[in-house]
Amino acid sequence: MDKLPILSRSPLFEMLSNQELEYVTDLTRPKRFSSGQVVFEEGELGDSLYVIALGEVEVVRKDAGGALKVIAVLGPNAFFGEMSLIDKEYRSASVRARTDCELLQLTAENLTTFRKQHRDGFTFVVINIARVLSSRLREANTRLAARI
Repeated sequence: MDKLPILSRSPLFEMLSNQELEYVTDLTRPKRFSSGQVVFEEGELGDSLYVIALGEVEVVRKDAGGALKVIAVLGPNAFFGEMSLIDKEYRSASVRARTDCELLQLTAENLTTFRKQHRDGFTFVVINIARVLSSRLREANTRLAARI
């Protein structure tokens, strides 16, 4: 898998220089998941985020009755799992492969290494995470308002 073009298209790495992007590319690890396979479970302690190289994943949560509800479907270039890296809390949802998937994993340790070598690039990554989280929150607010 040629990781650099994949990461360069992800909103997670917007504004990074070529040198910063190449450095973070070397830190990522490819992971493959078959359709239906769980990437991580709600309630687990999170230690990494993922960028989707190929395929789709579903973000699912249990409702009050314990049934799984799909709350989002994410495709190529999107990223997920970042919340646990930001707040060091447990995973707020489960993620499973909707199709066969190829993901690029970036751990908390990888991000610390990146921060030590490329402070400006790390700042851009954090800003990009905040932008995407803000967008997701706005979408959730819109859906909630439609139910009221």
